[in-house]
This record gives sequence, structure tokens and C-alpha cells, in this order.
Amino acid sequence: MYDLVIIGGGPAGLSAGLYAARANMKTVVIERGLYGGQMQNTLDIENYPGFGKIRGSELSEHMYNQALEVGLEWKMGEVTGVKLEGQPKIIEMGNEEIRAQAVIIASGAQPRYLGVPGEKELAGRGVSYCATCDGAFYRDQDVVVVGGGDSAVEEGIFLTRYASSVTIVHRRDKLKAQAILQERAFKNSKIKFIFDSVIEEIQGDSKVDGVLIRNAKDNSTSVIEATGVFIYIGLVPNTKFLQDTGILDEQGYVVAGLNMSTNIPGVFVAGDVRNTPLRQIVSAAGDGAIAAMEVYDYLENL
Repeated sequence: MYDLVIIGGGPAGLSAGLYAARANMKTVVIERGLYGGQMQNTLDIENYPGFGKIRGSELSEHMYNQALEVGLEWKMGEVTGVKLEGQPKIIEMGNEEIRAQAVIIASGAQPRYLGVPGEKELAGRGVSYCATCDGAFYRDQDVVVVGGGDSAVEEGIFLTRYASSVTIVHRRDKLKAQAILQERAFKNSKIKFIFDSVIEEIQGDSKVDGVLIRNAKDNSTSVIEATGVFIYIGLVPNTKFLQDTGILDEQGYVVAGLNMSTNIPGVFVAGDVRNTPLRQIVSAAGDGAIAAMEVYDYLENL
């Protein structure tokens, strides 16, 4: 029996694990992938306090090692179901069950799909959701980035290290990214912009060779030749295992108060999986610290 189970090992889960272990709570993190979550897919992080610039993989390793040094347990696996009402809380991993007195949900979110013809068929053959992972495969080639937020613009800039040209396609008439990122992108001679447009189809047989775009204002269509399409149009919360718990909003995010508590006693949330106005590493880490301390108070009062 654990004091606390943390579902997810990104910055929120690692921060929660660090604070919980330092508070002498018997704590385990369950993670289906690499420690650090989406940080592992980010080449350089420039806005985490204390580091002018640090690689995502490096920051992930720092957080992971720091938490393990103070006694956090780590378990690889995927959560398939939960029983959160009452005591103890039961976390199901296939045929295995883990029991704890409290749970922090820090399962994060994953890239949102366009849902257009060719996307699924050409995934891994020109369609990507991670420029850091796949950018080097597109040296001296033309690529398209879909989206207008921080991730789209930042990864578009990164792709200019390899690609001959990067075309950013955005459905609105201006970008949503931070001003400093917009400034860098507009100054980069390799980056072109197509505004007020959406992707209708990703074309190609065995690999991507272009995208069909439609202008949202006049409905005209055109084809952009490209060998890579990098998609950054938002996130979908990883909450499939929580569908019947009654703690999700209409978009599938976990509903919680400022103290990270859900409407189920002993169940807390942290990071990108919650209904938060900001999804950044620093806010996720802060969520994790708050959630862990709230768990401590909850256990003290059981």
C-alpha cells in the first residue's frame, strides 16, 4: 500500500513526486513512456527559471534523478482503469493493481490530430508531431508546419536548421505565439507564412509529397509541394482511463480547484491534464508541488 500514486511522469508528476518523497510519503510514479513527458520532445527550453537554455532531455533527467535521490519509486506501465471512490484508491494496470490512499493525476496531454485524409496513412512517412525528433530527416527539403501557437512557431524555427524552406500554415490572420518567437520567425528568411488557411488533405502515396490547402475566406484551394508536414494544433488530454469518474469537463480535462483537488476526496491533479489557462513546464511543476502538499494535508487528516 502506497501513501500516494502519481499517474504520469512529466514535469508535473516529477515535481509532485519530489515534494511527496521529501515529505516522507511512500510514493510511486506510473509512466508509460520516458520520464519528462513532452519535455523529451523539446530540443531547447528557454523559459524555465534558472536556465538560460537547456535541452528538454537534460531538464527531464535532472528532475528524474533529483526525485529518485529522495526516495521516489518509478514504475513503467500504462494505467487502464481506476477505482477512486473511498479507500483505498485502486489503480489498474492490466492484470496488476496498485493501491494507495491518495492519487495525483498528472497524465498530461498528447498532440491533437488534424483528422484529414492522408494524415493517418502517412504518419511516420512525412507526417510528424515532433520536429525535434524528426527534423534531421528533412535536410535540404521543403516542409510545412500547421499551427500558429508557440509550439508551431518554435518548432518551425528549429526546422530551418535542416529544411530548405518552412511554410507555416495558420487558420487565422495572425499568429498566437509569444511576441519574441514571432519576431524570430518573421526575421528568418527560410520561413514563409500562409494565413487564413486550413489543410484539407495530405497528399502522397508511400510518403508525403504535398498538402492541399483551402483559403478560409474565399474557399480557393492550392497545393504546396512538401516532403514533411509537422502538426501543432493543440493538445488532447490523456484521460481515457478516467471516463467514468465524473471529474472531467466537456473537453476531457480534469476539473479541479486552485488547490488541485477534484470532487473526489483524495484525488488531485497537476499539469496539462487539468483545466488550466497555462500549459507550460513551469506551471506544471508548480501544480505538482501544490498537489503533493495538498495530499500531505489530506493524509494527515484521514
